[in-house]
Amino acid sequence: MTVAADTTPLRLHWWKAVPNFGDAISPVVLAHVSGREVVHAGVNKADIWAVGSLLQVIKRAYSEEKDLMPTVWGTGLLHAVHGLRFKDHVRIALVRGPITAALLGLEVDRFGDPGLLISDVWPMDRTPNGKIGIVPHHSIMDDVMLKALLDSDPKYQLIDPRGDAREVCAAIAACDHVFASSLHGLIVADAYGVPNTWVAPVGQSRLKYLDYAAAVGRAMPAPVMIEDIPAAHLPEPDAPLPYQAGIDVCRNALYASFPKALRLGVAA
Repeated sequence: MTVAADTTPLRLHWWKAVPNFGDAISPVVLAHVSGREVVHAGVNKADIWAVGSLLQVIKRAYSEEKDLMPTVWGTGLLHAVHGLRFKDHVRIALVRGPITAALLGLEVDRFGDPGLLISDVWPMDRTPNGKIGIVPHHSIMDDVMLKALLDSDPKYQLIDPRGDAREVCAAIAACDHVFASSLHGLIVADAYGVPNTWVAPVGQSRLKYLDYAAAVGRAMPAPVMIEDIPAAHLPEPDAPLPYQAGIDVCRNALYASFPKALRLGVAA
């Protein structure tokens, strides 16, 4: 005997303090993979954690055993952590990259940031529009050098990470090239096959960028400064990403590692 498919919303925690498309795509991707409605949940009430450098939050919240044991799927660290007892109080399906894994003492060989799946959720035709997209971290939107760059040439297009998530993704997908100090500016560009360059993350930890790059096998030299963008050598807009194979491996790992128990299904 079977009963109707479980339609209970999946409870996800994502960062909402400042509007940010990287965080906003977390429930969108999760709904796509799980087949379930996704709702925002407080730190202590989430079934699952996905996009974001949120493992520090998890560490604080789950230093002790609780009634709920949430799943970690594609989440990363922002900086090194001390004290790993929280690992016994969560289910780790996948982490963002090998640096996060090493700092957590995990012996695993597959990784992935769920943001890489956004191109499956919102497919976009890749027709480069001649624009150079600039995706700053939300904290530097008023940077003087950023404003000077944007004013210097109409080919530079500001893509505000605080905007509507789908519109931000569409803008990134349409560009010839993307320069980003937003981690998910880089990840979404990778998802859509858009050549992209890391811009110095002023005031931000570099661990999360290097963690993601190591996951997809991307060579990540020192980031460029905003003022050096005009002199940067750019590949052809339709050039394949040299680490596309690594992106594909991570995408496959994300799908394969997602817990079956959290997918929409029929209860026996």
